[in-house]
Amino acid sequence: MPYAIEYLGLTGMSWFEIGMLVCFGASWPFSIRKMLIAQSSEGKSFIFLYLLLIGYACGILHKVIYHCDVVVFLYAFNFMMVLADTLLCYYFRKVW
Repeated sequence: MPYAIEYLGLTGMSWFEIGMLVCFGASWPFSIRKMLIAQSSEGKSFIFLYLLLIGYACGILHKVIYHCDVVVFLYAFNFMMVLADTLLCYYFRKVW
């Protein structure tokens, strides 16, 4: 194993987990942009968004408690994107 990978603590990570989080993380800005352009949250489900938030929070907690590595930042980024999407849904539905 190359020294830089070991030094940065990148040896125990799941590259498939990273790939999943990068793909999901890349899709959220498109969703947010679409909602900002349309200024409508039609078709968005709060239950779906809440389940995603809970899922990402569980992923963060797992990483922090059991196997903390740099992947936790991908979970945090995705959590923040879903949170932004959720807040925009509230804003455009005039719920608050």
